Amino acid sequence: MLITHDTRCALDTVVDLVNTAPEDDAAPDGLADVAALEEFVRSHEISDIGVLSEFDLSAVRRIRGRFAGIFAAPDSRTAAGMINELVAAAGTTPRLTDHDGYDWHVHYFAPGASVADHLAADCGMALAFFVVAGEQERLRRCEAPDCRRAFVDLSRNRSRRYCDSRTCGNRLHVAAYRARRKEAAG
Repeated sequence: MLITHDTRCALDTVVDLVNTAPEDDAAPDGLADVAALEEFVRSHEISDIGVLSEFDLSAVRRIRGRFAGIFAAPDSRTAAGMINELVAAAGTTPRLTDHDGYDWHVHYFAPGASVADHLAADCGMALAFFVVAGEQERLRRCEAPDCRRAFVDLSRNRSRRYCDSRTCGNRLHVAAYRARRKEAAG
């Protein structure tokens, strides 16, 4: 599956957006306030965004929940329906652009769109490409019992199980090794 630079950026953005949601009531929200949203927009180089407000924060949190639902979708038909609703509500307006030193690429959001519509359109279309390619199962959640972070499995054989092999994957492998050693020592 060919993934363009823009699609990869949108995938990274949607994964990071989904992962800002608190995993439980005790965890902090990664988008706690407008300043956190401004930092998210800045760090992901989201273009064409004006001054952000509490309204924008609320709207982005709503679409974050909808994106989380796509990562949890049981099949491609369900994911496609969710993506269609998200992208349609954003008022998608595809257009070619070359800005900020980037070659020609497609923006799916209308000029002057809110940050929530911008994210819904661009990130929704990136996820749509995976459904179209029959690769919806690559939109995953970490299999570590204490982690449910979203990620996109871009491995060749679709075998990635953890959001980060150096943290979640390694922690589980070490725990399994210790359990085997303890059982062998009996």
